[in-house]
Amino acid sequence: MKNAKKLIGSLCMMAVLAFSLAGCGKKSPLDPKNPVSLTVWHYYNGSQQVAFDALIEEFNDTVGREKGIYVQGYSQGSVSDLETAVRDSIAGKVGADAMPDIFSSYADTAYEVEQAGALANLSDYLDKEDLEKYVDSYIEEGRIAADGTLRIFPTAKSTEIMMINKTDWEQFAAATGASLEDLKTIEGVAATAKAYYEWTDSLTPDVPEDGRAFYGRDAMANYFIIGMQQLGVEIFQVENGSLTLNVPKDELRRLWENYYVPMVKGYFGAYGSFRSDDVKTGELLAYTGSTSSAMYFPKQVEMEDSSYAIEYIVMAAPVFEGGRQYAVQQGAGMVVSKSDEKHEYAAVEFLKWFTEAENNLQFGSVSGYLPVLKEANSKEKLDQVIAEKQLTVAPKTYDCLTTIFREMDGLTLYTNKSFENGSAARKVLEYNLADKAAKDRKSVEEALGQGKSLEEASASYVTEEAFEEWYNSFCDALNRAAGKQES
Repeated sequence: MKNAKKLIGSLCMMAVLAFSLAGCGKKSPLDPKNPVSLTVWHYYNGSQQVAFDALIEEFNDTVGREKGIYVQGYSQGSVSDLETAVRDSIAGKVGADAMPDIFSSYADTAYEVEQAGALANLSDYLDKEDLEKYVDSYIEEGRIAADGTLRIFPTAKSTEIMMINKTDWEQFAAATGASLEDLKTIEGVAATAKAYYEWTDSLTPDVPEDGRAFYGRDAMANYFIIGMQQLGVEIFQVENGSLTLNVPKDELRRLWENYYVPMVKGYFGAYGSFRSDDVKTGELLAYTGSTSSAMYFPKQVEMEDSSYAIEYIVMAAPVFEGGRQYAVQQGAGMVVSKSDEKHEYAAVEFLKWFTEAENNLQFGSVSGYLPVLKEANSKEKLDQVIAEKQLTVAPKTYDCLTTIFREMDGLTLYTNKSFENGSAARKVLEYNLADKAAKDRKSVEEALGQGKSLEEASASYVTEEAFEEWYNSFCDALNRAAGKQES
């Protein structure tokens, strides 16, 4: 009897333990005979939308049919259009569509929706074993709830790379001795851009100061956030939902000297909507942008009266000299609207399927996005999926992904934690210095047109006093946007 009691007790303990370990692995509330219909809002367009729609169709015909889940995807246009549609739904605006079951979201927007109490707790549906399959930093980015539970499901990520017009670079390098090695640091990029300006200026000795810009970058906010991180400073430090702004003058001076000064002098440039547009028109030779921008790198330069084919080079994004090897972690994840257990469970089942290595790499090979599972982030796995699924992958996208896979071990991917007014603060980083540089460059060009030399025309913009004036106005704008002082 004593042994029997022990046995029963042990069995009870095992049952309790099994139940607690199952935790998130709840019994499926789905019924294949009565399928659940899910709507997904996203911002994919063109080839990305075609790839996403194809995967949804595959899911519906296989796993979805088996489990009782039917998914429908709807592109809302741009990221901004999607965010507006979500906000209108939450606010119950007249004419707004009902909230979707799943939607693409960056962390700042997801944080707003979470504050409104409209997001499902994904930790209820994912156990420890599930979570450990994903890249750790991607999961951490999604823990935006006050209690640290998961709200953003990582589905496709990106970082930054440098892309170069190889054809024109080789001509410049042969004439001047410029080296790709110099482009590994931000200071090296600035020095190379100066040399390129001077070389192109020398090609037309009868026309003074007509040198051309070498480099530009998309996403200025990344330049600030990651540049400061490389220099040992977390500009947005968030703990327990409380924000501390770190804006030390010496580090910000290095950012100013290596973006604003080259922009004002014409060594850097920004002309079209994206820097890949500027490479296409021949106004730039190189840029730093998202891995997902690789597909837009042009096949040829198109001048007003001529065009010519170009090849490309993919490199890791440059890092500040002596800085830490940080790179941006970006890309929207998917969030699930708070509803009922059946819809939330079904949504997570779809997202788990979409992020399986084979499916995620199939999407990434078209979109340029990085897969989110640890096992999927390798050239070997990408090659395996391409062969098994007989995928046709653009060489630019393939080279971009494999470049990042190769660099991954030496990089620390970073994204700041979400905080109230995060979107407004990020806009200051995005536009404050960039807008000033564009405005001041026009003034310099006007002075050049009046016969002044570049040094004379730009002199008043690159002084210590000019930096101090910008630094103070920048800090004021950032404090106001973050709600740290009254406007």
